[in-house]
Amino acid sequence: MIKIVFFGTPKIAVKSLEYLYNSDKIEVLAVVTQPDKPAGRGHKLTVSPVKEFALKHNLPVFQPKSIRKEPEIQDELKKLEPDFFVTFAFGQILSQEVLDIPKFETINLHASLLPKYRGANPIQRAIINGDKETGICTMITELGLDCGDVCLRETIKIPDNMNCMDLFEKISDMSPELLEKTLVDLYNGNLKPVPQCEDGVCMANKLTKEETQIDWSKPACDIHNLVRGIYKSPSAYFVYDGKIIKVLESRVVEDCGASGELLRATKEGVLMGCGKDCLLLIRVKPEGKGEMSARDWYNGLRK
Repeated sequence: MIKIVFFGTPKIAVKSLEYLYNSDKIEVLAVVTQPDKPAGRGHKLTVSPVKEFALKHNLPVFQPKSIRKEPEIQDELKKLEPDFFVTFAFGQILSQEVLDIPKFETINLHASLLPKYRGANPIQRAIINGDKETGICTMITELGLDCGDVCLRETIKIPDNMNCMDLFEKISDMSPELLEKTLVDLYNGNLKPVPQCEDGVCMANKLTKEETQIDWSKPACDIHNLVRGIYKSPSAYFVYDGKIIKVLESRVVEDCGASGELLRATKEGVLMGCGKDCLLLIRVKPEGKGEMSARDWYNGLRK
């Protein structure tokens, strides 16, 4: 059995943890995840999805505020004598002291085709930039940002109507088997990781608040990609009559109109003018209200 410690936090990592936990080739010794955080109006402490799985299956859980600065937890992990650390959306940077603990390597699952989209937001950036494909990689973790040798990779197509939540789910579904194959092949000496080509390096930086506001002077296809890329996370928006309107679903329409002008309602939604073509708003969330069809929102403006 290959002994691992799994580092992860959000929902996207849970299927991989579950798959490795149930594998007849892998033994999950423990889980490392982010500390519980307050959530909701009552600010009640909430456990991460990865911790929730670990507790249900009686796995030891470590929750460092910063694992680089907590030698006590590092010592506990050393006692487990793992073959590998596996990281998937853990949310903390590991020090060399931590990387030196496992017998073999620390393997990270990264949600892009490295060296493209190193960094924090590879899933959103791929859609925002209008890419037709992305993928997942397993890689050897080094001190630099997502710069380690690549073990295995899988390509994922991005249809024009796929949003970031759809892509999150696709990546969550495809990652478990790739992680298991990487661990088994590395353990058996059947896999030689390949250095990344520095010529194709592209960063996926965190989104700024300014980027989430729609600029109607841009082509409709760019705005549509923004809507898909940050669907509910945190959502693209514009301001109309002093109210924030979040756009949840849209489509590009070959039409013309003044940028930012609400042109007309159709059976499917509401047409907005853009720098090129028009954007059909299909579903929106007006400030202070729930999600609704764009047509219902439009009709409410006329009352």
